[in-house]
Amino acid sequence: QLQLVESGGDLVQPGGSLRLSCVASGFTLDYYAIGWFRQAPGKEREGVSCIGTSGDSTNYADSVQGRFTISRDNANNTVYLQMNSLKPEDTAVYYCAADTVACTWHILISADFSSWGQGTQVTVSS
Repeated sequence: QLQLVESGGDLVQPGGSLRLSCVASGFTLDYYAIGWFRQAPGKEREGVSCIGTSGDSTNYADSVQGRFTISRDNANNTVYLQMNSLKPEDTAVYYCAADTVACTWHILISADFSSWGQGTQVTVSS
């Protein structure tokens, strides 16, 4: 059974950094693209970033471009989201998702991933 577990969410001050992890179990991550999504209270889910199977293809939402970096460690079945220069508007529950798709702008918009984690809370506040 495919399972994704996110961790690393926390309360952080504006300008701070966090690294989120998404650990996969029940399947080998090598053949799956991974996306990170977020949802703030009262707002629609937003695609944040995605990474292709080998890590050579990445996409980012304009709102996080230059501040967030997605990476993957297939040997450890883990994908990371390094978040720097955090802003209060980054506050949300962050989810990772997996599917055998290409990492494209379209997939970030459509969020058409078959497997999802339970989410981890990120709060940016002073």
